[in-house]
Amino acid sequence: MLEKISSTFSGIVRKFSGKSTITEKNIEDAVEEIKMALLEADVNLRVVRRFVNSTIEEAKGEKVLKAVDPGQQFTKIIYDKMVSMLGDTKQDLHLKGPDTQSVILMLGLQGAGKTTASHKLAARLLKEGRKPLLAACDLVRPAAVEQLTQLGEKIGVPVYKENSKDAVKNAKEALDFAKKNGYDTIIIDTAGRLQIDEEMMDELVRVKKATDPCEVLLVADAMTGQNAVDIAKTFDEQLGLTGVILTKFDSDARGGAALSLKTITGKPILFIGTGEKTEDFEIFHPERIASRILGMGDVVSLVEKAQETVDAEEALKLQKKLQRNEFTLQDMLEQFQQVKKMGSMQSIIDMLPGMSGVDASQMDLSSLKKNEAIIQSMTYKERLNHLIIGPSRRKRIAKGSGTSVADVNKLLKQFEKTKLMMKKVSRNKGMQGRMMNQMGINPNMMGGLGGAGGLPAGMDINSLKGMDLKKLQEMAKKFR
Repeated sequence: MLEKISSTFSGIVRKFSGKSTITEKNIEDAVEEIKMALLEADVNLRVVRRFVNSTIEEAKGEKVLKAVDPGQQFTKIIYDKMVSMLGDTKQDLHLKGPDTQSVILMLGLQGAGKTTASHKLAARLLKEGRKPLLAACDLVRPAAVEQLTQLGEKIGVPVYKENSKDAVKNAKEALDFAKKNGYDTIIIDTAGRLQIDEEMMDELVRVKKATDPCEVLLVADAMTGQNAVDIAKTFDEQLGLTGVILTKFDSDARGGAALSLKTITGKPILFIGTGEKTEDFEIFHPERIASRILGMGDVVSLVEKAQETVDAEEALKLQKKLQRNEFTLQDMLEQFQQVKKMGSMQSIIDMLPGMSGVDASQMDLSSLKKNEAIIQSMTYKERLNHLIIGPSRRKRIAKGSGTSVADVNKLLKQFEKTKLMMKKVSRNKGMQGRMMNQMGINPNMMGGLGGAGGLPAGMDINSLKGMDLKKLQEMAKKFR
């Protein structure tokens, strides 16, 4: 996610970090690097100029040049400008109360991921306590209605569909159906085209007029860069957008669309698609994305993910086991599985401070799958007590997991090291790095990359379960 631009910006931040003096020449060189990085990221030229000019103007003032910690001051200026460029603060959907119907109109070109985004949004609203209905009004793309139906069934949200070829009629009837059956939110999936045309816009205008939506959301492909901005401008002129959903954000290495949209269109990015799964759909937090770009990580989002996936009771049990030195191979297996629930390895790495620009695809994660297979080939008794795993058992486990006895031996040695490390951590709450120390995050999150088979082996995400997010957010601000 945003690997290219993040690599450049985090490099600039590292260069200035801890510097006791900064000259105007230092600032000019850094800003030139920033300008080139933004242009290479396909950021709109107008946005680049505004960012560069305002950064130079503020950075060359006495506030930075004569500051006690000029490096930190300069970094904060870049961070603040980046947050402003991305939209300042997160924006929420403006929906009516549960006793009144709220209509969300989903727009976009064909291939942007509109139907998938519709079902992901429905799943999020369902989780938040609303009662959504999906309305299939994409009557142009073959199998679009069927796709939405299958996605709706997957998350337990009904889909209203008719055999009619009139999208306006379908939308009106969906609203009537929702009213009769107590659905408070109707998400209308409209037809896209390969390009913007008059016929397409006319149909959307008529659907909007017939349904009076409180949200008109453009679904755009983040990887199209400035094209997404141009598309947003056109849709906004014709239909009056209220917000944008950027799909394929996890595959976007540059960030041109995200960094240009708010400044050029004035419309906020509300959500980002970060993967293929239903849950890979995140609220867009400008300050957190800026933090990731600058290499500061996004610990708040990581904690939120952990709190969503980790069972509080199980987390407490594991904590007690660690304190009693009773961590087992079964616990390690469960750690693997819990981390998987949090999303892709890349998404976790992107949120770790100091890991900016690390590409998960370039990491050797084969041992991770291998170790999982080895543990799954053990009996439950062996997982609870690894000391009983002698030569004959190791041979059987290796055969069952499709690995070698050497692989089994390696895992058991790594497990012993991990167990020892986690025992020390449970007794000593000292954390790696100033931010990690202040925020109370287990150092295994950082050290786990060299642990038993990759990050999850040493990653105690259970330690994140009970953290106070408000306190964490306040702490995070101190480091920016």
